[in-house]
Amino acid sequence: MKKLMNAPADFVDQALDGLTLANPSLVRDGENGRVIRRAEGARKGKVGIASGGGSGHLPLFTGYVGKGLLDTCSIGNVFEGPNVGSCMDAIKLAHGGRGVLRLYGNYGGDRMNFDMAGEMLEDEIRTTTVLGTDDIASAAPEESQKRRGVAGIIYAYKIAGAKAETDADLDEVTEIAARAVSATRTIGVSLAPCQVPGSAKPTFTIGDDEIEMGMGIHGEPGIWRNKLKPADEIADEMLDRLLAEAPKNAGSEVSILVNGLGATPLEELFILYRRAAEKLGKSGLRIVQPLVGNYVTSMEMAGASISLCFLDDELKTLLAAPAYCPFWRVG
Repeated sequence: MKKLMNAPADFVDQALDGLTLANPSLVRDGENGRVIRRAEGARKGKVGIASGGGSGHLPLFTGYVGKGLLDTCSIGNVFEGPNVGSCMDAIKLAHGGRGVLRLYGNYGGDRMNFDMAGEMLEDEIRTTTVLGTDDIASAAPEESQKRRGVAGIIYAYKIAGAKAETDADLDEVTEIAARAVSATRTIGVSLAPCQVPGSAKPTFTIGDDEIEMGMGIHGEPGIWRNKLKPADEIADEMLDRLLAEAPKNAGSEVSILVNGLGATPLEELFILYRRAAEKLGKSGLRIVQPLVGNYVTSMEMAGASISLCFLDDELKTLLAAPAYCPFWRVG
């Protein structure tokens, strides 16, 4: 294992120190310093949005704290969800007097600890929950509530964050976050594994000439594994699978995210985007605000994911609203 680190036990905290030192808009807070919040704190009278998850996925999760996005984010060890105390801290630090939306991925540990945190604070802060469930490879359509949250959750961050900035109430922010999740589909493809700091071996093994379609961002099994194919064939299958699950009420506009998993060169992502844009155009869909880059990673995993967010007029407006965080600026 080759990593630019000191002791594995210090990996997360030292990364958070560097993140906040390099970005004065962010501050470490919470009893154990495992919450990132906006430097100016919660705005009184605005619905708060708190998220959380494991380290190893930057810019997700802590990188999306900022104006028009998240207010706070709790963070756990690499590929481990935040503990209950950090989830409680994130909720309290996001609270501006009008309640807090808990918006995070559909993973067992995250659900358990955020649920416990909400229950422990229910007498003082009203909270609601929306789970990211965009990974179409992780469960069948009829069991979509079991799907994992992956790169597509950033659309929910952006859309819910923009709604909260309009001084909408908690129910309205919760409803729009749920709509953003239900409008978003993601599938990934992996080429090479990553290795958790301190681990004796990679998270999974795969042949030098192989790819795995649908693998999760922690190395969860995908749909199939086979020999590497040309990029256009890979993009075609990914888009075919995503379009086959388009929402029944989908319109003619869509935002697309071609996301790198950590070690994939931007050139390769643009090759995928080129083919995806061509295919979407032939399907009669107009692309709005395309995103290409590393938005949700998995340490140094090689591969990519493609997300589609099928837009209506309100989702499109909120997606275009001004927002700022260290890794994403809109407007």
